[in-house]
Amino acid sequence: MNKQKKIFVSGCYDMLHSGHVAFFEEAAALGDLYVGIGSDKTIFELKARRPFNDENERLYMVKSLKAVKDAWVNQGSGLIDYLDEIKRLQPDILFVNSDGHSELKENLCRELGIEYVVSQRIPHGNLPARSTTALRQECRIPYRIDLAGGWLDQPYVSKLFGGAVVTISIEPDYEFNDRSGMSTSSRKKAIELWKVDIPAGDREMLAKQLFCFENPPGSPYVSGSQDSFGIVLPGANRLFYDGEYLPSDIKKCTAPDVLDWIEEHLYLVPLFPRRGNYDVLANTYITAENVKNLADAAADCWDAILEKDLKKFGNAMTRSFAAQTAMFPNMVDDEILSIFEKYRENVAGYKISGAGGGGYMIFAGKEPVENSIKIRIRR
Repeated sequence: MNKQKKIFVSGCYDMLHSGHVAFFEEAAALGDLYVGIGSDKTIFELKARRPFNDENERLYMVKSLKAVKDAWVNQGSGLIDYLDEIKRLQPDILFVNSDGHSELKENLCRELGIEYVVSQRIPHGNLPARSTTALRQECRIPYRIDLAGGWLDQPYVSKLFGGAVVTISIEPDYEFNDRSGMSTSSRKKAIELWKVDIPAGDREMLAKQLFCFENPPGSPYVSGSQDSFGIVLPGANRLFYDGEYLPSDIKKCTAPDVLDWIEEHLYLVPLFPRRGNYDVLANTYITAENVKNLADAAADCWDAILEKDLKKFGNAMTRSFAAQTAMFPNMVDDEILSIFEKYRENVAGYKISGAGGGGYMIFAGKEPVENSIKIRIRR
C-alpha cells in the first residue's frame, strides 16, 4: 500500500466559510492534510487587526473538518510563522492560495526539498467563490496603487522638478498586509474617519480632509497626499505636484474601456511585509536629474494608459521604478532584486508597491504572471 503524502497549509482561517473548506478539500485530494493556524499575535502583526475568532476557536473549527487530518496553532511569527512546525512535520507538499504565494515560501520549499503547489481557488460545486474579506464587510474603502511617479508628492522631491504621481483606486478584494505599500496606513485613517465607506460629496475635498486628518498640526512626518487622493478618487488619476503637499492639478480617467485595459494587464505578486527596522530615508540621492527622470516616466505612463499602449506602459513603469531606486536605494535589496530576475524577461514592465522594502511586485504584461493576483479598480 502506497504511503499517503503529507500536505501542509497555513493561514488565518477566520470566519470559516465555504472557500476555506474548498481550499482544504483541494489540498486534501493530494494526501493527508495538516493545517498550521496563525496565532492571534501573528495576525495582528501582519494585518494590524485582531481576528474575529480567537486562535482557540479557529483551531477547534478547522480540526473538526473531515478533510483535515490534524491542525495546530503555529508558534512562530511573521509571514513564515510555521518554520519549526514544517521542519518537524516534513511534508511532501506546501499548498498555498494565489494571494498567499510568496517567494519566501517557495524558496523555503526549495531549501527543504518540499514540493510547492499554488491552489486554483476552485469553489465547491455551484457555490460562489468566497473570501473572508468579502464576508467581513468591515470596510469598502479602497486601497491604492501608484503606477508611476511615487515620491513626487513629497515637497522636498517635487521642488526640484515638478511632476505627477499616477494612481489607481482598487477594491478591497484582498486584505493586503500592513506596511505593504498599498496605503494601508492612510486607509486605516479613512476607516477611523468614515468607518465603512467613503461618504458622498466632492471627492477632492474628501481627499484633502483625509490628508489633514492623517497629518494634524505638529506631525513629525507628513505622509504624502497621493495616498489620500489615490484612495478617495475612483479610477485612474494623474496628480501633479510642484513643491507643495497637495497636487496643483488633477487629471482623472474613469473611462470603462481604459480601466478594463489596466485590470487586464496588471498583476501583483506578494513579497513580504516591510521589516520592522526598515528605513527608506536612511540613504538617499535626490537630485534634479533623478527627479526629472521620475517625472518624465510618470508623464509617459499616463499617456500610455490613455492610449492603451502596453509596451509604452511597461517601459514607463520600469523607468519610474529605476528613477525611484536611484533616489532611494533602500527601496530594494538583493533579495527583492533576485526575485525580480525570475519575472522581468516575460513582462512588459515592473515596479514595487509604495516605498518598497517588501509589499508587492507589480507587473504590466500581456500574459498572466505566475502566482499573481488580479485587482479591480474602483469605478
